[in-house]
Amino acid sequence: MTETLKIGIAGLGTVGAGVVKLLAAHDRLLGLRGGRRLELVAVSARSRARKRDIDLSGVRWEKDALALADAPDIDVVVELIGGSGGVAKRLVERALRAGKHVVTANKALLALHGADLAALAEKRGSILAFEAAVAGGIPIIKALREGLVGNRVSRLYGILNGTCNYILTTMRETGRDFDVVLAEAQAAGYAEADPSFDVDGIDAAHKLAVLTGTAFGTKVDFAGVHVEGIRRVTSMDIEFAQELGYRIKLLGLARETSYGIEQRVHPCMVPLETPIAHIEGVFNAVAIEGDHVGKTMFQGRGAGQGPTASAVVADIVDVARGRNMPAFVVPAARLADKKASPMDRHVGAYYIRLMVQDQPGVIAAVSKALAAERISLESMLQRGRSQSGEVPVVLTTHETQEARMQRALAKISRLKAVAEAPCLIRIEAF
Repeated sequence: MTETLKIGIAGLGTVGAGVVKLLAAHDRLLGLRGGRRLELVAVSARSRARKRDIDLSGVRWEKDALALADAPDIDVVVELIGGSGGVAKRLVERALRAGKHVVTANKALLALHGADLAALAEKRGSILAFEAAVAGGIPIIKALREGLVGNRVSRLYGILNGTCNYILTTMRETGRDFDVVLAEAQAAGYAEADPSFDVDGIDAAHKLAVLTGTAFGTKVDFAGVHVEGIRRVTSMDIEFAQELGYRIKLLGLARETSYGIEQRVHPCMVPLETPIAHIEGVFNAVAIEGDHVGKTMFQGRGAGQGPTASAVVADIVDVARGRNMPAFVVPAARLADKKASPMDRHVGAYYIRLMVQDQPGVIAAVSKALAAERISLESMLQRGRSQSGEVPVVLTTHETQEARMQRALAKISRLKAVAEAPCLIRIEAF
């Protein structure tokens, strides 16, 4: 082990600039904690002219990010470019093949290629670290790799996307609908100009796939994640949720079932008495259930320059200390290749909101469709008349199978008195 760990950073956006600042601000402290000096040797980004408010004097600039993988004076490549393919993938693969260590915040890359990259790292004796890929500054990967390694995880769930949590929180606090709050979030910088990855659940699904592989010792299976976003959640649903004793959260959930690994990302009705119901704004939270430790929950800022840079630097310090362990806890060759549990096998309770014509016989017809699938109702709420003649009817059910619920909803959608597609939100018990 050399006296200095020499670092190359690819990508100088928000997170990359934050890493440069943190390395400079805590230079001496990080050297003590890492057991040797950490030196930033080279960087690469798309634009050298862009103002970044960081000091790069004495740091080599590489026009081609791939040069970081080839440079003999670099020990660890920090990949902060993003994206599941392209330059980011080529850089990580090339660095690992060259025997360099890799630190990345790239959840999309890991979600689609995690198992292959882990195998490549092990073959070359390199460290592949990705604490910053999931939940920003929350050390959840380290918790699964180290603090909870003595447990068999039975279930994990969490708020994995701060943008969605901010939107849902603001909708509840203001009574405004999704489109209005999304526009405000974009203006405030909490949502991207194209928010699809966030609000359609893709970002959370990438993170869930990485968490699942780490927690259950399985090959990362992004294709096996059932994904729904929050676009169809209305202020009306949020009001009804409050009345019923719930809050609506976009959650990522994973557990092992007799049919395989169940991975789901979708809006959930969360009981008000549970801690995760009270994680608000841009904050993230991850709950882990282990057979010996019981329930644990980690919460904090899931994004942003400081928290994410903190996670990246934590991985760099681990590299400096030589803390080499399999990326997904167990050796890559031993990662289980388990089937994805089909969504139609899921069993749970449901919230259903219908907009129906205010006329006799509607509730009877809806009840008949549910009864035909042996779905038992727990409660029903109906609002008064409206000028349009359409009124909301809210039903909650006892536990039933997803396939039965979907068949019943298909029948209900075809009723002439039903004005729009039913809104379904799954109720989760924690």
